[in-house]
Amino acid sequence: MKCGAVPSEWIRNTGGRLDCQPFLSGAVEARVIIESGHFELAPLRALTKGYNGGIYNGPQFKRNYVTDPGHGVRFLTTSNMLRADLSNVSYLSKKDAQSKKLSYLRLEAGTTLISCSGTIGRMVYARPDMEGMWTNQDILKVVPDPEKIPPGYLYAFLSSKFGVPLVTSGTYGAIIQHIEPEHIADLPVPRLGRSSELAIAEITDRAASLRSKAVEHRNQALSLADGLSSAILEYENRPNIVMASTIGRRLDAFHHSDRISSARARLTESQNAVPISEFTLAVWEPNRGARIKVEDEQAGLQFLSSSAIFHLDPLGEYLISKKRTPHIERLIVDEADVLIPRSGQLGGIIGRATLPLPSYYGQAASDHLVRLRFPAREDAFVAWAVLATEAGYRALTGTAFGSSIPSLDCGLISRLRIPWPKGSLRRELVSVVSSYVDCLSSAIEESRAATAMVESAIEAAA
Repeated sequence: MKCGAVPSEWIRNTGGRLDCQPFLSGAVEARVIIESGHFELAPLRALTKGYNGGIYNGPQFKRNYVTDPGHGVRFLTTSNMLRADLSNVSYLSKKDAQSKKLSYLRLEAGTTLISCSGTIGRMVYARPDMEGMWTNQDILKVVPDPEKIPPGYLYAFLSSKFGVPLVTSGTYGAIIQHIEPEHIADLPVPRLGRSSELAIAEITDRAASLRSKAVEHRNQALSLADGLSSAILEYENRPNIVMASTIGRRLDAFHHSDRISSARARLTESQNAVPISEFTLAVWEPNRGARIKVEDEQAGLQFLSSSAIFHLDPLGEYLISKKRTPHIERLIVDEADVLIPRSGQLGGIIGRATLPLPSYYGQAASDHLVRLRFPAREDAFVAWAVLATEAGYRALTGTAFGSSIPSLDCGLISRLRIPWPKGSLRRELVSVVSSYVDCLSSAIEESRAATAMVESAIEAAA
C-alpha cells in the first residue's frame, strides 16, 4: 500500500481536495518543484492552436470499418497508438472520417497524443508515418503552436516524470477514469529558453524520424521475404476439399480453410522451404506459474506482457524475482529469439511474430509468448521476416486450437515449412532487418535522452 505525508499547504493549494490521487501520484509535488524553479511558466492552452484551441478529443460515434484501403482511413485507438508497427490497424470508413462531425480528428505530425480514458496518461508523439490517420474519442490531442513552443519539447515535458502526474491529476470517475481538455488547459509548462527547448525538440524529432525510418525498413524486409515465393497469396470464401492424408490430426474447419491453407502453400512453394524445427534450437511455450514480484532491481527482472513487446518503448510493469520464480530461465528473452503471442482473439496480436529489442534482452517476458530460439541472431532476423508477412501470419494463426480463446500449437509451428534463403539474398535480408532493429533501438535511446534533459533542467532550477 502506498502511503505518504501531505502538508496542509498542499491541500489549501489544491482547493481543499481530500482524495489521494493528486498527492500520491506526485502531481502536487511536481507542481511545487516546477513553480519553485527560476523560469517562466505558461499555461498549456497558451501554447497550442487549432480546433478547440488545440486541446481536444472527439465525440462518441459509431465505427464503420472497411477492408478496402481505398474506401477507408487508418484508425488509431488508445491501445494501438502505442505500437511501433501500425501496419495492421483497422480502416475507418473514409466517408465517415471526412464528414463534418469527424474531419477534425485527422492527425498531424508533432501532435502529442494522450490516452484520456481507461488507462490514462499514456503518451505518444505523432511521427511522420502517422500523418493523416484518424483518432478515436479516447485519445486527447495536444496540438502545439510551433511559433510559440517547439512541438518536440512540449511532448518531452508532458511525458516526463513532472508532466505525467500533472496530466493525470485532473482525472475523475470511480470506475473508468477520464480526462477532458479543460482538465489540462491550465497545466503549467516551464520555459527553459529557446536554445534548450530547440535542442530537446531536435532529439525528440530525431527519435520520431528513426521510428518512421524503421517502418520503411520493415516494409522492405517483408517485401524481400515475400519475394522468396512466386506463389500468389489469394483465397476464396468457399468450401475447401481436404484429402484424408493431409488432415494431420486436425478436424477443425479453420485450420483447413482456403485462407489458411493458401498461406501454407505459399510458404512451402519455395524450393528452399524447410520445417522450422530444422533450424531452431527449440520452440516452446514457457511454463505457466506464479510470478513472484519484487521491488529491488538487483533481485529482479523486468516482466513484459505479450502486448508490451509491441510498444514503442517496451517496458515491464513490474519486476519478478530472479531466484524464486519457477523456471525463470524459460522466461528470459534472448537476442536470437522470435516471440509470438500464443493466445487471444484472431485478428488481434495472436500469431503476430515480433523481434525482441536490445532494450530488453536478458529480461523476462510473458508465458503467453511462444519462443522460437535460433542458433544466431541473424537466423532469427530471417525467420521473423518470413513469419511477419501476411502468409506467415496466416500460417501461424492456422496452428491455433480452441473456439473461445484460441491458442497456438508449438508442435504445429515447429512443423511449418518456410522458405530459408541463402547467399546474397540472405545477407541482404539480414542487413535490412538489422537496420530495422537499430532504428527502433536508437529511437528509444533518443526519446529517453530528451525526457532526461527536461527532467534534469527542471531539477537543476528547483
